[in-house]
Amino acid sequence: MSNTAIETEAGGVGGQGDIGLLRGDWRERLAYIDATMREISRQDDPQAMVRAYGTRIRRLMPAGRWVSVSRRGLEPPRYRVTRSSTWTEEINPWRQPERLPIYEDGLLGRLLYEGRPQLIDDLAPMLDEDDPAFEYLEGFHSLMAIPHYDRGTATNMVFLMEQEPSAFDPELFPERYWLSGLFGRLTQNLVLSDELKRAYEIVERELKVVADIQRSLLPQSLPTIPRLELGAYYQTSRWAGGDYYDFFPLPDGRWGILIADVSGHGTPAAVMMAITHSLAHGVPGHPEPPGLLLGHVNRELCRRYSAGNEGFVTAFYAIFDPTARTLCYAVAGHNPPRLVRCGDDSVSALDEVGGPPLGLFEATEYDETTLALRPDDALAFYTDGITEAMDPSGEQFGTQRLDDVLGRCDLDAPGIVAAVVAAVDAFTGGHPPADDRTLLAAIVG
Repeated sequence: MSNTAIETEAGGVGGQGDIGLLRGDWRERLAYIDATMREISRQDDPQAMVRAYGTRIRRLMPAGRWVSVSRRGLEPPRYRVTRSSTWTEEINPWRQPERLPIYEDGLLGRLLYEGRPQLIDDLAPMLDEDDPAFEYLEGFHSLMAIPHYDRGTATNMVFLMEQEPSAFDPELFPERYWLSGLFGRLTQNLVLSDELKRAYEIVERELKVVADIQRSLLPQSLPTIPRLELGAYYQTSRWAGGDYYDFFPLPDGRWGILIADVSGHGTPAAVMMAITHSLAHGVPGHPEPPGLLLGHVNRELCRRYSAGNEGFVTAFYAIFDPTARTLCYAVAGHNPPRLVRCGDDSVSALDEVGGPPLGLFEATEYDETTLALRPDDALAFYTDGITEAMDPSGEQFGTQRLDDVLGRCDLDAPGIVAAVVAAVDAFTGGHPPADDRTLLAAIVG
């Protein structure tokens, strides 16, 4: 009797006729088909799905021979054979395309580029011995051509063959064609999903490298600074981010302390962060006074980097003098650090001077001011990812909650950092940060 099959670019074959389960009891067929659907639903790799489906469907609808071809990525009249029942070795068409044979013209090529379903009852008058795909067709007379469409074009085609002439029942052809096309579409969707997953994996690996490079630009350990105990916390909202902090050893035992926040998130912000790091470390001589460093970074950003991308950087740079217990600082649009004087429980912001963010106006000059510190003063340098962290209702953490933690004068600097982080996490319900978070805590000795 007649036979047909369904196949995709990578395989999946079966025939229909009196043999196999197709003509058996409907309950048996239903149970078998249900088991088949369950099995292919578990697959997330297109090759594995085609293999599982093909093995099962061949029992349901056997065929004499089948071959699948594709024109994807090729110019007419070229095509490649993607799978054949005559092959003894399995080749993955998506992962090993270089192993697939490519032909030009011939009967299979003509039918593929005609791009429509066809039943041929006798191949003999149409087949020449010099046909490039003769080895797949030799000895067979009946042929069923089933196109698989992508955006309306038959990019793939499955050919089912039987040795006897007129072996395929035309009354069953539409349903077999329909089933084959649906499975082909399912396979293509899984291929796209697999390709997208692999693309995400590649991007994720690259972003991890970017994140590792970015973190290498941060201090690998906190410096030992006389009369200043330090604690630090750094968390990006994505793999990489735009927050930045640094320390600069200066003459006479003084130290520069820099914290900055690049506008935006993710990889673009990370790139600008790396540029800011390079510029900050490229200040001629020593990075002092504070206005000089901010002015240098601002001019270089404006001249080379920020004009075309509308990016900017907020920054706070201070120089701590352990001998005099003073903090000289300049501000470029950054959140003013918080100062809690544990001696009198007062709280203030370091906002006596200020200026626009870096990278906006090339001619900007940044003023400085000097603050006299006292023993047990607590300082918090932070980015807005700390104070602007939101709870589920949209309320921000704010500076008051930060001050409340800073005011716990029984904590050392690392303890302050841990307490602030815990308070932010509790406030946000443990949700991942929407913005990068950086916090430096310092207690004056």
